[in-house]
Amino acid sequence: MARARSLVGKVVVITGGARGIGAATGVALARAGASVAIGDLDLDLAKGTAGEIDALALPLDVTDRDGFTKFLDEVEKQLGPVDVLINNAGIMRLGRFEDEDDRTTAHHLAINLHAVIHGTREAIKRMRPRGTGHIVNIASAAGKAGFPGGATYCATKHGVVGMSEAVRHELRGSGVEVSVVMPAVVRTELAAGLTESRFIKPVEAVDVAAAIVKTLQRPRFDVFVPRSLDATFRFTRLLPRPAAEWVARTFKSDQVLFGASPEARREYEARAAASAPGADRESA
Repeated sequence: MARARSLVGKVVVITGGARGIGAATGVALARAGASVAIGDLDLDLAKGTAGEIDALALPLDVTDRDGFTKFLDEVEKQLGPVDVLINNAGIMRLGRFEDEDDRTTAHHLAINLHAVIHGTREAIKRMRPRGTGHIVNIASAAGKAGFPGGATYCATKHGVVGMSEAVRHELRGSGVEVSVVMPAVVRTELAAGLTESRFIKPVEAVDVAAAIVKTLQRPRFDVFVPRSLDATFRFTRLLPRPAAEWVARTFKSDQVLFGASPEARREYEARAAASAPGADRESA
């Protein structure tokens, strides 16, 4: 087995790093010796998170493309060339597809997909000339399957997986690595009020963070959390569609998003609705 790569002194940028998976990943990477930069819309919370791990915190609205680029410029000015970009920022607003308004759709696309595309492109421009770097795009199990109640969310995560696969081929031999992380339901604010399935068990943010650290140390493209999720998807893809859908209904995985409690999600949904100011300015 190849020797694990050291992360000591590596400059790692995490979008949406003030809470949840982003914050847990920042802690894990700081412990591994990386120099961590956190970008988040909530600067006060980002500073609090960064203060606990001696990281750099900067304001970041990933839906503001020029602002995203300037954010990366500022990180490089203060810490040096970016070695790792973790495109983590994301939202998940739920409901029946036909009830979703255009603004909600636009927010999903702007944060979950367009920002990941822009961040990935900017990272490549910085990393390819140096012949080294690693881009980690946070997708979801929803990037491999469709879950009722989160149609547009699933669309964006499928987009992240497909884009990452294509870019991986384009970067072959360049020295720049690409990984896509696909967790099951993660116990963070984003998952508030979701129902549990016997087929898809929730994981903790620290589990995702540990998987990201391992992937940076020993690069691989597909990163499932838990790893057993890979076998689950392989199995269901072998089944005829009616049989696979029967399995989903039997184990209630089709209700994970669709059966979410609106009351339990009210606070998160309100914050998510205000999380794409750049996209709102463009559409105004």
